[in-house]
Amino acid sequence: MAKARVLDRRRKSIRGIRKITRTMELISTAQFKRAMVRATAAAAYTRRITALVGHLAWSGLEVSHPLLEPRPEPKQATLLVLSANRGMCAGYNAGVLRQGVARYNELANVASEVGLEVVGKRGISAFRFRKIPIDEAFTHFEDRPSFAEVDVLAERYLQDFTAGRLDRLDVAYTRFESASHRQAVVETLLPMGGLPVVGQVANLSTQTSAAETQYEFLPSAASILDEVVPMSFRVRLFKCFLDAAVSEQIARMVAMKTATENADSMISHLSMAYNRARQGQITGELLEIIGGADALSG
Repeated sequence: MAKARVLDRRRKSIRGIRKITRTMELISTAQFKRAMVRATAAAAYTRRITALVGHLAWSGLEVSHPLLEPRPEPKQATLLVLSANRGMCAGYNAGVLRQGVARYNELANVASEVGLEVVGKRGISAFRFRKIPIDEAFTHFEDRPSFAEVDVLAERYLQDFTAGRLDRLDVAYTRFESASHRQAVVETLLPMGGLPVVGQVANLSTQTSAAETQYEFLPSAASILDEVVPMSFRVRLFKCFLDAAVSEQIARMVAMKTATENADSMISHLSMAYNRARQGQITGELLEIIGGADALSG
């Protein structure tokens, strides 16, 4: 049996760790609530504007826009991976990186040139460890990404795609569906032809109703599409960042809660072992005292 002093030192160490994990759990809980409010608020608008573009594509009208034109044989492809700057969030980063590496290898077999852009220190370290070259690395996107920050990336992608310097854009991130359901996915944001409704695959009835819908454009279809289609892409990219942020906080909250519970269990077991060791030590000291007193009296 370990000595009581060693057990007490170990118990104090775990108590210190528990304070850290409990604090991180509380912080992640507060940040998760704020991030979930933003993601939920953006979901309805993103779903509606994405559905509008999809309805226009399925309506049978002469819809023409550079972002909607399919490019079956892409030459220039870009993969954007959204990871976290910090760890201690269970398998959050591992799931995104697994999907990102698989899609990168797939794009390498399809396109002649593949660019890799990574958000987050964890993703940057993982791709560098795998000896995969990174074209752009971003670490300034924190727990609350702003639309202005994401719009800088979106504008560059739109300009490259329109100018022919980019044929395909894929984004690897963790999709947030609910507090208990998150999934690491890879979505193709450009080109936007045949765009489905966000969060679900459009069914046949949706396509049929869209085809039967009559649209009137004022002042013209081209002017409206020039505004709606690029904005739809910007909003979808921003939604990816919001989903990644809230999913990271949920993963960290769950991981820290589990770590805190494990620390409580370890402290309980160590306290029982410490009490037994201390009682055994006291009993041994009493026996020595009694034995010495008997020897002196005899």
